[in-house]
Amino acid sequence: MKLLEVESLITELGEADNWLRAVNGISLTVNAGETYCLVGESGSGKSVTALSIMGLLPDGHFRHPAGKVCLHEPGAETLEPLNASAEQLRNIRGRRIGMIFQEPMTSLNPVLTIGDQLEEVLQIHRPDLNAEARHERILTALKEVLIPDPANRILEYPHCLSGGQRQRVMIAMALICEPALLIADEPTTALDVTVQAEILKLMRELQTRYGMGMLFITHDFGVVAQIADTVGVMRHGELVESGKTFDVLSNPQHAYTRSLIAALPERLPRTPRPPVSAQTLLAADNLSVYFPIRQGLMRRVVDHFHAVDQVSLQVNAGEVLALVGESGCGKTTLGRALLRLQAATTGSIHLEGQDITHLGRADMRPLRRRMQVVFQDPGSSLNPRLPIHTSLIEPMRVHGIGRDDRERTQRAVRFLERVEMPADSLWRYPHEFSGGQRQRLAIARALVLEPRFILCDEITSALDVSVQAGILRLLRQLVDEDGIGMLFITHNMGVVDYLADRMAVMHKARLVETGRTAAVMANPQNHHTRALLDAVPRLNEAFLQTRSGGALTTETPETEPPCS
Repeated sequence: MKLLEVESLITELGEADNWLRAVNGISLTVNAGETYCLVGESGSGKSVTALSIMGLLPDGHFRHPAGKVCLHEPGAETLEPLNASAEQLRNIRGRRIGMIFQEPMTSLNPVLTIGDQLEEVLQIHRPDLNAEARHERILTALKEVLIPDPANRILEYPHCLSGGQRQRVMIAMALICEPALLIADEPTTALDVTVQAEILKLMRELQTRYGMGMLFITHDFGVVAQIADTVGVMRHGELVESGKTFDVLSNPQHAYTRSLIAALPERLPRTPRPPVSAQTLLAADNLSVYFPIRQGLMRRVVDHFHAVDQVSLQVNAGEVLALVGESGCGKTTLGRALLRLQAATTGSIHLEGQDITHLGRADMRPLRRRMQVVFQDPGSSLNPRLPIHTSLIEPMRVHGIGRDDRERTQRAVRFLERVEMPADSLWRYPHEFSGGQRQRLAIARALVLEPRFILCDEITSALDVSVQAGILRLLRQLVDEDGIGMLFITHNMGVVDYLADRMAVMHKARLVETGRTAAVMANPQNHHTRALLDAVPRLNEAFLQTRSGGALTTETPETEPPCS
C-alpha cells in the first residue's frame, strides 16, 4: 500500500524576485514496510524534499510552483501537505509522519528533561492517555530503542547522554505515536560505525514491528546497500536515477551515480607507494593523560579519569598511521597530547629524536613549525573575519618565513595550487567556500610552514563521498611526495583501508591492536577490532550478492485513493 506519493514536486527558496530552485520536478513513492533511500551530495535537494513533505520550510521564503504530495493512511483521509492548513500539518506531524533530524542536539530542547520532551508529544497527539498511561508509554518507547535504565533516563537532560543515546531518544520521539511514515534525515552521519550499525539495526526492527514506510536520506552508499529496498539518486534538485537497490548499485545507469559509487574509499584506485622511511618523526612512549575528578565543597580530587592510558606509538617519515576507535576512546586527547596542546600525566614524547614532553611555551614555539594539525571542522578553525590571505601568511610571519609579505603571498599561492585551489581564493572569506574547499584551505594553512609531521583529526567525517575522495587523494600525494609523517584520526574503516600504511586501534584509553593496515584488516587479532570491522557498511560485490533478489515488493490495491 502506498503511504507517500510525490509527483513532479518543485520547491523554490528565496524571497521577492530572488528565487532558487532547490527541488526540480522529482517524483517518488514510499510503500508500507518499504525503505526508500534518497541519496546525493550536499546541496542536491534531499533535505529540502523532506522539509517540503513535512511542511517545515520557513514561512515566506519558499514556494511550490508545481507538483503534488499525497499522504495515504488506512481508514484516514488522503492529505496533501502542500495545500494543508497549519492546523492540519500540526495534527499529522508526529502522529502520521515522524521525522528524525541529522543532529539531535539541535532538535532536543537542552532545558527540558528527556521525559518532559517525550510526554509533550503524547499530550499533543494522544490526549486520550492519562498521566500514568503516558508514563508507561514513554518507558516502553525508550526500552524499544534500547536506552538503558529508562526510568532514570527520563529525568536527565540531553547533554547527559552520548551521541548514540541522543539519536535513540530522537527515534523514540518520532515513533512514540506509531506513525505510518518515518522520514530520517542523515540520522547516522556523525556516529561511530558500531553505534551506526546498532541504530540501523534498531530502525529496521522497529520498521518491521510497526509496518511503517521509511524515507531515509543519506550520502553513504554503504548505508544504502545495507537498508534500502528502493533508492533514488538526486543531483542539483533532480532525481537522476531510481530503482530497486540491487539494480541501481550493481548496474548504475547514470554517470553521476557511477561517479558517486567510484568515489567510495573501498573503490578508489590504489597507486604504487614509495617505501616508508626508517626515520621516526614522532614517538610516544607509555604516554598517559589523566583528568582529576573533584567532589565536595572544597572540590578535592577523589579520583582520576584515564583519558589516555600507557599508549606507545611512532610515526615515520612518508607514512600514514591511522588511529581508529569509537568516540570517547581517547583518540583526540592523545592527538592533543602529542602536539603538546594537552599536558601529559606520565610518559614521554619525542619529535625527531628531541624530547619535548616537558618543554615550556617559549621552547615549543620554534618546534610548532615542524608539527601541524588539521581539525575536523575547518569552519570553526578558520577565522571568519579574516580573508584566507591573512590566515595563510600570519603563520609565516610568526615563524620568520619569507622576507616580506609579497614573498609570503607568492608562497601562499604555491601551496594553494598544491591543494588544487585557485589563487584568487586568497582574497575571499571562509564562508564563501564549500566544506570540501574549506578543508583544502585548512590543509594549505598547515603546509605553508612545511611541517614534518601533521595530525589530521576526523577531517573527512562530514564530507560527501566525492569531496572526501579528493581530500584523501591529496593527503596521500602529499605524504608520498614530501615524505611527511601523518597521524590520521578517524572512525571510518574505508578511509583507513585506502589511506593508511599502518593502523592503531584504541579502546577505553588503551591501544588494543597495531599493525600493517592490510594485515589488521584481513585478520584482526582483537575482538574490539573485529567488532569495528564487522560494523562497517560496505558496498562490495559480496555484500551486493546478499541483496540480489531480496528487494521488497509491494502491491498497491486498486481501491487505493488516487493522489488528486
